[in-house]
Amino acid sequence: MREWVVKRRERTKQLIELGGLVVKAGLVELTHDDRATLYGAFLAVAVKLRGEDRKHALVRWQRKGKRAFEAEQEASRHQRPARGSTDVE
Repeated sequence: MREWVVKRRERTKQLIELGGLVVKAGLVELTHDDRATLYGAFLAVAVKLRGEDRKHALVRWQRKGKRAFEAEQEASRHQRPARGSTDVE
């Protein structure tokens, strides 16, 4: 496969995953899918990351994100039926 095709697919995957995070965080629903509001919020985050508080913000947001991912995984484990079990009584 051509290199440009591989790079395009990787970029497309990245964009889809990032969009998924926007949805997962509830931002689409909370902003009524207002793209200007979302963009403004992202610009505010970028300003914060260019500022003096960059390291502290990154650490705080990373911890919060990891906890959210872990909580989601834990919740999905409890929702799945155990192996070998059936829903029939």
